[in-house]
Amino acid sequence: MRIAVFGAGAVGCYIGGRLAAGGAGVTLIGRPRLAPALARGLELTDFDGGRVRTGPLRFAPGAEGAAGADLVLICVKSRDTETAVALKASLTPGIPIISLQNGIDNAATLARVLEHPVVPGMVAFNVAWQEEDALHRGTGGALHSGPVPDAVQGAFTAAGLPLQIHADMAPVLWAKLMLNLNNAINALSGLPLRAQLEQRDYRRCLALAQEEFLALCHEAGQPLARLSPLPARWIPRVLRLPDPLFRLVAAQMLAIDPLARSSMADDLRAGRAPELDALNGAVARLAERLGRTAPVNARLTALVIEAARTGRNLSASALLADLRTVPA
Repeated sequence: MRIAVFGAGAVGCYIGGRLAAGGAGVTLIGRPRLAPALARGLELTDFDGGRVRTGPLRFAPGAEGAAGADLVLICVKSRDTETAVALKASLTPGIPIISLQNGIDNAATLARVLEHPVVPGMVAFNVAWQEEDALHRGTGGALHSGPVPDAVQGAFTAAGLPLQIHADMAPVLWAKLMLNLNNAINALSGLPLRAQLEQRDYRRCLALAQEEFLALCHEAGQPLARLSPLPARWIPRVLRLPDPLFRLVAAQMLAIDPLARSSMADDLRAGRAPELDALNGAVARLAERLGRTAPVNARLTALVIEAARTGRNLSASALLADLRTVPA
């Protein structure tokens, strides 16, 4: 199977590299600076000890890399979704396209700009660059997708990344959005994910953001898939537990590589614009649709924008005190 990956960032290169190692013919489409590393091949590691070394990977600097592909994966940041319109002239009619992006509306946006059906997908694990030719998956989690042809499922299974297929991806995407509300808090903390989640006041901040989100989903009648051992509505309560009890009850939440950070934290460290609109911004849009407000998520958005400008981190107690002053 010939696969084009539009968006050769950490997630795109990790998934593309694994697919290539599994026998697919993969072309990664992205920034030219990546070409030398991809030509040497990538070292792909997992927090549970897995290690894959790819051979040289095909690279294309533009949408022409999708010509002749049997499958296209969209892995760009949500803010860059509409740039995929460049693929339109290169797509083979009828091929499957899967959006593997954070956020709710990317598949619909892609379908509009490409005038081609797009399958929503979701990546439940964290990936980060360790060196220019080395990527590390720092958490567990699976790949989720709407229905796709058997050949597509077979390519992912051969790569050791089997797809979990859902007839309706909306509950999955909304549930992932709830978990991704920690991205802003992690970015503001300046800490690796595990170290941040080990601090009760940071978890209390996340509980505030998630409770606001859950109330809006309840009012909207939006169901949430179960992506963890706990139902979504229980998670804020567990986050508020004292540290020793949290470590006991929620050990899976802390099964994270000690150095893993959220993608938003990586963006801030690299001087890139944080992916706020697709995450906390989606909560604000849901609230607006219901005639409500989302003050906690709005405040987190403002704080991350300020942190991007100043580089300032917030302690757990300082962030919690700030969020508790937000009017309900």
